[in-house]
Amino acid sequence: MPWYRVTYLPAVLKDLRAAEPPMAQRLLDKTKWLTSNAGNLRHDPLHPDLPGLIQYAVADWRILYSIDRQDHVVAIHRVCTRRELYRRHHTQKV
Repeated sequence: MPWYRVTYLPAVLKDLRAAEPPMAQRLLDKTKWLTSNAGNLRHDPLHPDLPGLIQYAVADWRILYSIDRQDHVVAIHRVCTRRELYRRHHTQKV
């Protein structure tokens, strides 16, 4: 099984600042766990309108990521609350 590395898009830093410090640490730990287990997990698409993005739930928070299997990279795109995710998605569709 190949090793994957994790990359964070710039927006993730801002997203993590919105979380309480213990939750921010938990989310960071979970991104590392996702990367370590990328080859063993089932990765279901987030939404048909967002091809390539996958979500992982951590309490009321969502980690949005994509996987490049050729380069063995897990890219973390956003970290947000479930409420914020769905508010953003509905706003963008209008």
